[in-house]
Amino acid sequence: MGVTGVGVGDASASPTTALLLSILQESTGRIATILFADRLGTSLGPECKMYRLAADIFNDAAMLLDCLSPALPRGPRVLLLSSSSVLRALCGVTAGSSKASLSAHFAKWGNLGELNAVSGQAKAQFYWYPGLTVMQKDSSQETVISLMGMLVPDPFADAGSVLVSYVSSPTTTWMCLILLLSIHLAMNRAAVRAVSMQTLNRQRANLVFSSFLEQDKVLSPKKVSLQESIFEWDGVLRWRSSSPFATARIGLPLRDLLTSLGPAHEKTGSIRDAEARVVRLIRLYSQEDFLVWYDAPQRVGHIVLKEGAAAKCQLKAWALVLWISHRHLLAEGGEGAHATSAIFESMLDLHRSTLRELSSRWPDCVSRLRTGGWDVDIASLETRSSNRVRLQAGGDD
Repeated sequence: MGVTGVGVGDASASPTTALLLSILQESTGRIATILFADRLGTSLGPECKMYRLAADIFNDAAMLLDCLSPALPRGPRVLLLSSSSVLRALCGVTAGSSKASLSAHFAKWGNLGELNAVSGQAKAQFYWYPGLTVMQKDSSQETVISLMGMLVPDPFADAGSVLVSYVSSPTTTWMCLILLLSIHLAMNRAAVRAVSMQTLNRQRANLVFSSFLEQDKVLSPKKVSLQESIFEWDGVLRWRSSSPFATARIGLPLRDLLTSLGPAHEKTGSIRDAEARVVRLIRLYSQEDFLVWYDAPQRVGHIVLKEGAAAKCQLKAWALVLWISHRHLLAEGGEGAHATSAIFESMLDLHRSTLRELSSRWPDCVSRLRTGGWDVDIASLETRSSNRVRLQAGGDD
């Protein structure tokens, strides 16, 4: 079906048309690769499980579009084949980047080169015995499966390949295609869910910190992997397994924080009252490497990182905005309000008290996170290009 889409069997097709179609597909695919890598390149590492499964979805969708193309007229067919090229490009970007992150996760002793040996398809499983460590490598899965797919029909070669003869009509072809693609996605989904990442991205940070702050319990990476979703909205705040009640943005420029603290002038663009308010925030967070403000009316948490903010500081900022937003939800019922002076003072008191309580529990939290198997020295919260601010004496940035 795929070769029919590019003109095989069509008497009106010409080599020039096929060449132009190939150039169009390659061009759209390369442009999509550049745009996608620029737009979401930062999030491919922290969200490697999501993008690894997304890569399979992109690839299977491209295959379906290729198979559908012969049934369409020439104009829509070109659009369909170009779309499949874009999907394959997205698959290449997401699969390559997410595989690198997953390989680094499995390389327990820095044996990344050995782990990726033989066509880059090796994986590792570790089995512990008394005094002995055995590493079994399921080397070159895709290569072996591809060879099996080619070798299976060989015993039936004299009979004209019995297996292929059963898949001769379009109906049976589509039935087999849908069945195999469904099995492919189901197996990959199960494989992705089985991975227990040890870094705290946004979703895992929500689960771990909400459990710690409410129950004084640190969930293990295995338990979190059973609770987390593969696909999650970027930046949402959840308390344990609740529905999203707010969002948070980390690594913002200082102007975004100023905008949330006070309205901008319509003509000059100057932000009234915000300068005095941000000075009070700077004083509040003078001992921290971040500035946090929860915009209650918009239900958005703003996290500004200072220059040199380490991974543990980013985790603390995320835990703080999560706890503040949850406390505000319980106290106010989630209702918004206008950014008046009284509201600002009330929210500032909430920030101050929450920061004080979190700071008193933070050393114990970090220690228990390490003991529980979490890597708190790797920053996995930023999913976009972020900013850092430098604060000088006197509160100027």
